[in-house]
Amino acid sequence: MKISRNWLQTFFDAPLPDATALGDALTFHAFEIDGIEHIEDVGHPMSYIDDILDVKVTANRGHDCLCYLGIAREISAILNIPLKKYPHTISMDELQKKTDALSVTIENPEMCPRFCAVYIRGVKVGPSPAWLVERLESMGQRSINNVVDATNFVMFNIGQPMHAFDAKKLASSDKLLASSTGYKLNVRNARDGEKMLGLDDKEYALTPAMLTITDSNAGDVPVSVAGIKGGKPTGIDESTTDVILEAANWDGPTIRKTSQVLKLRTDASSRFEQIISPDLAPFGIRAITELVTKMAGGEVAGFVDEYPSPQKTRTVSVTLSRINGVLGTKFAAADVTDVFNRLGLPFAQEGETFAVTPPFERLDLVIPEDLIEEVGRIIGYDKIPNTELPAADLPTVNEHFYAAEKMREELMAQGYSEVFTSVFTDKGERVVANKVDGVRPYLRNNLTNGLADAVKKNIPNKELLGLKEIKLFEIGTIWHKDSEEIVYATVSEKGNPVQKPLVSDAVSSHYDGLAVSTTMRYQTFSRYPFVVRDIALWVPAGTEPANVLKTIRENGGELLLKYDLFDRFEKGEKVSLAFRLIFQSFERTLTDVEVNMIMGKVSAALKAENFEIR
Repeated sequence: MKISRNWLQTFFDAPLPDATALGDALTFHAFEIDGIEHIEDVGHPMSYIDDILDVKVTANRGHDCLCYLGIAREISAILNIPLKKYPHTISMDELQKKTDALSVTIENPEMCPRFCAVYIRGVKVGPSPAWLVERLESMGQRSINNVVDATNFVMFNIGQPMHAFDAKKLASSDKLLASSTGYKLNVRNARDGEKMLGLDDKEYALTPAMLTITDSNAGDVPVSVAGIKGGKPTGIDESTTDVILEAANWDGPTIRKTSQVLKLRTDASSRFEQIISPDLAPFGIRAITELVTKMAGGEVAGFVDEYPSPQKTRTVSVTLSRINGVLGTKFAAADVTDVFNRLGLPFAQEGETFAVTPPFERLDLVIPEDLIEEVGRIIGYDKIPNTELPAADLPTVNEHFYAAEKMREELMAQGYSEVFTSVFTDKGERVVANKVDGVRPYLRNNLTNGLADAVKKNIPNKELLGLKEIKLFEIGTIWHKDSEEIVYATVSEKGNPVQKPLVSDAVSSHYDGLAVSTTMRYQTFSRYPFVVRDIALWVPAGTEPANVLKTIRENGGELLLKYDLFDRFEKGEKVSLAFRLIFQSFERTLTDVEVNMIMGKVSAALKAENFEIR
């Protein structure tokens, strides 16, 4: 949320520190700051106008801090600067003044916990004063008119989204029924097939999962998508003289889902999604009434407040020892008292127990840990001493796992590569209950057969793999008639498979030096065959093979997959070097003509280095 320093200052009598200090205070105690924009007077460069802080309000505080009042409370608590006492011309008691000119019904109170409204006659719609235009522009909002701007200001200022209806564009029942008078709004779920033209001139198709405000006197037609967007037919314009200003409370999940379906996210919907306290609504009505009557004039006809199930107060208790135990601190009771006072949290203290009654807007304070977090962050996490973690008992290592890791480490050090062969075979001692196929209906009773097959399959690719000898191993389970066993087996192309039980003499209570095998980066193989070419040459004594390989690599092109020195001998002052080159394509089968052309280029480059091709 964008926060103007100038706007924030209106909540304090004492001057606030600069924007950087404010950003640091919020970052280290409440919310991260995405950046600070310095606003200068276009006509007078380097002339300061305002600073705009981009505050990342966390999800758990969206219900009370997506507004200037919430951020001001945080700054007040963090920097210990008292908030300004605001005078109000309208008291909360005056909001009890009812009117017969307006009534509201709520069909599903769970979806609309509270609906407050005020009916004002004789307003004069026009441009907003300069201060209000500047406030909204700092939030990236354009000014529309004094009534609509007032609704946006109240939302940004205290967090309660508002909406304004042109009362005379609603149907008045005194024109329809002699026995009834006034305007009638109804809150209900939309019906299949209903549509509404929004203030943005777009038509929205509604579903029964969406909440609407309807005009009961005009056939119950929707005039607003609740909590998201008002309808064009009842919008405010220069001809408006009577207004109905709404401050309602809506079910957060319903607003979020409706916003997603309609692909319509507004400043109001983003706040209702966070679940705002219904007790904020009358404060919104008081603020909007004062602001509109001050800027647009008019006479307050009366208020409506439908609140079927008032929000219950709750108490959350925590002890000083619990706070210090969780935070690892030695705070005194006076430290905790100071935090709660700075945050404006009413509490009662009995001994070391603090019983806090959270204000209605602090919906996040529910369990003792919530209060502990408040103490920690306001005092400052940097004030919490570092504490070393207690020594942890080493977990028991599975004996078979340890033995397998040790054996794997030893065999890989000897040049063996690990493989995994199928546990199913055509012969064995134990039949599979649920056969995979009819060809291999048994579980293996040895690893050697599978390893022997693996060696045969890998020998043709030895050159491609850059190996001089295929050496494989496997660690796995084999099944006998009435038992199973974990074994390991090794095999090489120069030797027969050997299988032994997986028993490690290294298994002990210490497990020191336990090694875990590492894995090379996997690269896919080409489906096409590779081509091997050898090249030998005489080079002067002292020539580094790496220099020769560099020339080969630079001239071998993209098809040169591998290259390796496989032979070297000296004769007089000359040295013979023999290299094996492997060519392969991932797109096609190479031809001898292609490879010979590449080899010709490589040979020419080596001759240019004064090397003699053998």
